Amino acid sequence: MSLKIYYMTFGCKVNQYETDHIMSIFSADGHIKTDTPEEAEVCIINSCTVTSQADTKLRHFIKRVRRESPECLIVLCGCYPQAFPDKAGALSECDLICGSKNKSSIPELVYKTIADKNLTGRVNISPYGARSSFEPMTNTSSPEKTRAYIKIQDGCDMYCTYCIIPFARGHICSKPLEDICHEAQQLADSGHKELILTGINLCCYGRDLGGGTRLIDAIKAVNRSAPGVRIRLSSIEPEMISDSDIAEMASIPELCPHFHLSLQSGCDKVLKAMNRHYDTSEYYELVKKLRNAFENCAITTDIMVGFPDESEDDHKQSMKFAEKVGFASAHIFPYSPRSGTKAASSSGQIDKKIKSRRAADMNRVCKELSLKYNMGFVGKTVEVLFERESCEEYHQGHSREYILVKTARRGDSTLRRQIKRVRITEAYDDCCIGIIEEEEV
Repeated sequence: MSLKIYYMTFGCKVNQYETDHIMSIFSADGHIKTDTPEEAEVCIINSCTVTSQADTKLRHFIKRVRRESPECLIVLCGCYPQAFPDKAGALSECDLICGSKNKSSIPELVYKTIADKNLTGRVNISPYGARSSFEPMTNTSSPEKTRAYIKIQDGCDMYCTYCIIPFARGHICSKPLEDICHEAQQLADSGHKELILTGINLCCYGRDLGGGTRLIDAIKAVNRSAPGVRIRLSSIEPEMISDSDIAEMASIPELCPHFHLSLQSGCDKVLKAMNRHYDTSEYYELVKKLRNAFENCAITTDIMVGFPDESEDDHKQSMKFAEKVGFASAHIFPYSPRSGTKAASSSGQIDKKIKSRRAADMNRVCKELSLKYNMGFVGKTVEVLFERESCEEYHQGHSREYILVKTARRGDSTLRRQIKRVRITEAYDDCCIGIIEEEEV
């Protein structure tokens, strides 16, 4: 008898990859994915705990599922129970709770819980001790998605003062190169034309494997196994990219010229308080090197405002640095105290209204930067991987630089999973409009 299962993922792309892996196991056993939790007999909730707001959203969702589907078996997994097992254990609505480790065993735990009505379903969540090996996971096909993720790394040892992730994910560990090759080949064979390498701290890839293995080795392995397929990197740490890495990356035509370099703050005083391992001058030097190596490359980032003890002058410095870099796009967010981290106990917490105003200030600056970057492509031709029809009027997809590009829709045709050359005619801060020039690339 097949089960009806609803999947809900909070947080990052690594979490989404892991949910897809869990779903693939259930699907192989003949179970069905539902569109709403109300239809489901089992609800798999993969949690995020990067902020206290994420915890609040999670708890509200769990309560809603229990209210709307009283008989559903609710499974909570991921970072929240791993980092805060006691708090997760107090969520009476959940039938089965496990952490960030051994997610591949969740289907078996579900089957046992259903078979034995007397099981409590609560799993003892052990804290991370010595580094564990990389949990085998694959994403051999994502038919609903144009681009596919490959998780190649897990864990973080950086201990930024605002971040709970080292406690939720443990020490760094890396997927063996041969496993990456196999997964990349299968994804390419199933029709994916862009593969995104992702991890909790991607630039730490290979440190635990020995032999000098690095992120560039994973990039080259994917390139060999899926020739001609686009390769994109998820977020990378600016202090971990060497000159030789840049030179080797630039020699791979399939590597997309888009680098998400996490900044967090454009003020050196704040970066030091955050325990970030670079300063603004080092960051800017890296940006210049990437731009020299990759023509028109997009530099995107995350910027936090309102970190404890951030002054108005610090905030202005951060905005000025963002203007200096000229980001293609930026994710702006106010600092949120995360219990269990050093910054949460600081006496210099910033008022919420001030944080909101600073976020609006930074967002205004970065939108102007996005418009300027996109305007630079007007009259130029870019290669666009089309993903879906945004509405009856447009097809849409992303360029190699990760610009959202829209083109006029013609009849009932679809361009999904096709790469087309598009001449950009209009630019806005959130997208570009263009005309298809040639047939599929």
